[in-house]
Amino acid sequence: MKNANFDRIMAGLNEAVEIVEGRADPSTYRIHAPPTVDVRAIRRRRGLTQAAFAGRYGFALGRVRDWEQGRTTPEPAIRILLTVLDKEPEAVSRALAAASD
Repeated sequence: MKNANFDRIMAGLNEAVEIVEGRADPSTYRIHAPPTVDVRAIRRRRGLTQAAFAGRYGFALGRVRDWEQGRTTPEPAIRILLTVLDKEPEAVSRALAAASD
């Protein structure tokens, strides 16, 4: 009997192979938001205060405080943005600079 986790892993691997080989339909790609993000750690790695972080990336200061203190959790789209900001901050900076042109 196959394990459900094994089945999910195999499905993901098969999907990855289809993408790499160009056989997958890009409209079917799904991005999975991480279940949690450490907003404080991300902000600190950028060397910003809460106010500067909120201002730079368009978040309400109160929302940043709530996330960091665990009162609320960022929505999935925000968790995706924060993950990109954490892993590829230059990409976010380039995108925001291009959007302001």
